[in-house]
Amino acid sequence: MFCIEMIQLLQSVTFSYFGLMKKYDFLIIGSGIAGLTYALKVAEYGTVCIITKASEDESNTKYAQGGVAAVWDFEEDSYKKHIADTLDAGAGLCDEKIVEIVVREGPQRVQEVIEWGAKFDKTKTGSYDLGREGGHSEHRVLHHKDNTGLEIERTLLKQIVKHPNIDMFSHYFAIDIITQHHLGVEVTRRTKNTECYGVYALNVETGEIETLLSLITLIATGGAGHVYRNTTNPIIATGDGVAMVYRAKGKVENMEFYQFHPTALYHPGEYPSYLITEAIRGFGAILRTKDGKEFMHLYDKRKSLAPRDIVARAIDNEMKKRGEDYVLLDCRHLDKKKFIEHFPNIYEKCHSIGIDIMKDMIPVVPAAHYLCGGIRTDDRGRTSIKYLYACGECASTGLHGANRLASNSLLEAMVFSHRAYLDVIKKLRTLTYKHGIPKWNAEGTFNPEEMVLITFTRQEVQDIMSNYVGIVRSNLRLNRAFERLELIYRETEELYQRTVVSPELCELRNLINVGYLIIRSSLVRHESRGLNYNTDYPKKLKVAKNTVL
Repeated sequence: MFCIEMIQLLQSVTFSYFGLMKKYDFLIIGSGIAGLTYALKVAEYGTVCIITKASEDESNTKYAQGGVAAVWDFEEDSYKKHIADTLDAGAGLCDEKIVEIVVREGPQRVQEVIEWGAKFDKTKTGSYDLGREGGHSEHRVLHHKDNTGLEIERTLLKQIVKHPNIDMFSHYFAIDIITQHHLGVEVTRRTKNTECYGVYALNVETGEIETLLSLITLIATGGAGHVYRNTTNPIIATGDGVAMVYRAKGKVENMEFYQFHPTALYHPGEYPSYLITEAIRGFGAILRTKDGKEFMHLYDKRKSLAPRDIVARAIDNEMKKRGEDYVLLDCRHLDKKKFIEHFPNIYEKCHSIGIDIMKDMIPVVPAAHYLCGGIRTDDRGRTSIKYLYACGECASTGLHGANRLASNSLLEAMVFSHRAYLDVIKKLRTLTYKHGIPKWNAEGTFNPEEMVLITFTRQEVQDIMSNYVGIVRSNLRLNRAFERLELIYRETEELYQRTVVSPELCELRNLINVGYLIIRSSLVRHESRGLNYNTDYPKKLKVAKNTVL
């Protein structure tokens, strides 16, 4: 039976005597905005190790186009308005206390990034050029052209490399969180004091699995977009952090709420999908069907500036009704000079594939974009496992509820990395390293005969999730996906137990784990709310509850 306990992927409890062991006060898994801002702050209090499975600058942060939402113009905007917009987008499932924390503390965290060197666009008068996106009642999005995330990532990495207390290792793949389980102690979901002592990580360049011990560990691994066939996420987004925490018996919640960005560029053969930022609709672009007709007024009074769940479902419905592969984003009426000034990369991308945005409309489709659920955390980034924190897209803080408001993600990462930092420095002096942690055991394993089987299986997982667990779901589709994934899970576990660990195999296991969590959470939620639309339960329940697995 393919059940919650079976998907808790197996961890070895016998170990050999090879592989390096390193010790740090702080261990950070991931090099996006959450991990880097946290690292810069805790580095003043101890040694820091950052590991990332790709290059140093490869993260979801790097690809964030639109910007970061924060109340900046208090004459036109207010905390109250930003809070109201966030709660409205979250469809009744946001934690109001968390929303207020993020909105009120956010501007100060943005100011820190500015002081570190991030440059956001300004008007001719010197004030910040604030954008507006779907779901926002005011202009409050600070941005750098259409590559805000890249500008922030560049700024933070520049500070990181200068700090003497920070070691950064690229091409290190975190495999599993180390807990009492690895000391021979039984750990279940009912265990009250599960503790994190660090991680086992594969050094991709040497092939060795190293033991990284730490006093405090932060998971900042980003999202899981590649559980779906079409996604705007970079190829590294395979849900590694969520899967590791779940395997370690940590709490995960609201995984059914996967946000599909309404407007990814329709360009068959390109993978991942190129994002067409929501800020373009805030700039005045209009969604149309292939015959040139507007349609968003049929779904929401805010038209093309409705929240993402509404726009994505509207586009999905229009495509299915008409039997068409895409809809169109009309920018032809916009000022060309201003468009290029605000969105130079999107302009060049369209031009490179033969689209003149002043003459042609841009073909767009929804694509998997952002995980609104994830590792359950409190208001200081603490997970259900002691000494383990989570921040950024992999964490479920209570901010997003059933649907994230555009450009709230970078803000959330900055606020909670700061709050986690404040919490950990208070307890650092009381902590000691755990002794007796065994090294990884690879005895009896061999290299897989056909790596292509892993690639094929990954594509199969993506097809299952895309066909059965997409924007519109049903119990029939979800149960069918569950059954299909069970067989893949069994085959992959057998392969994992007998072969040498590789990044490709680890990512596959993590994607299967994440797919299971999304399906299971969707089956548990007997209502349609936010990003979870189930045709068997088309209405919202009166009382909104989190789905905790």
